Amino acid sequence: MARTPLENSSAHLDLAHALPVVQESTTSRVLVDNPLLRVVQFTFDAGELLTEHTSPRAVTCQLVEGSMRFTVEGTEHAMGPGDVIYLAPGARHALVADSPCRLTLVMVDTDADLTPPA
Repeated sequence: MARTPLENSSAHLDLAHALPVVQESTTSRVLVDNPLLRVVQFTFDAGELLTEHTSPRAVTCQLVEGSMRFTVEGTEHAMGPGDVIYLAPGARHALVADSPCRLTLVMVDTDADLTPPA
């Protein structure tokens, strides 16, 4: 997906069908990518994980379905559908899916230059 300008609206529908949980896999799809934010939906089969890492962006993570353990700066949180975790830029985090899951991430570039081109 090419980066899109902030002025372009978009709709991303029927994601449960378009991005199913794949057995023994982690999958993802970028839904929005512009200079300010990036929205990605992930699916995880039970037992799949993301090892500890960081992001230079501010991130919100919302679990859409399933259950997982999401660790932030060494503290583990049990997440269920609808739960949201905010990650400050640079926060160490990792996760393990306890059941098949769907997670939506919104990454905000806090240093983005939003000045329109001249």
